[in-house]
Amino acid sequence: MIVLDTHVLVWAVSDDRKLGRKARAMIDAAWPAGNIAVATIVFWEIGLLHVRRRLRLPKSVREWREQVVAAGVVEFPLDGNVAVRALDFAGLHDDPADRFIAATAILHGAALMTADERLLAWRHPLERHDARI
Repeated sequence: MIVLDTHVLVWAVSDDRKLGRKARAMIDAAWPAGNIAVATIVFWEIGLLHVRRRLRLPKSVREWREQVVAAGVVEFPLDGNVAVRALDFAGLHDDPADRFIAATAILHGAALMTADERLLAWRHPLERHDARI
């Protein structure tokens, strides 16, 4: 299972060239098998970007989310276990969304795909894939 960071989901769905070839191949192989997931907070972040006009979606956030989930992306909910686990991360920056995304990947035994330098450099055994490669 691969949990996608917010920007990686956007890049994957929009076929953005920022997504590296290796990352694209990993996503393309995992998606049909139901092995691509996102933390619920990803949709909140995308909604904020859309509302603030930093991201253009072809439809409403609600419709976009429904389309992504219908296409096979697994949505992992934000629950108390994720929230509490996100408190335990020594050395990780304080961005709550990043902490929830990382906690989601850890609790589900999944790898995290991101291009976020801070998440990639974080000293933790969480398996990570650089989305730019």
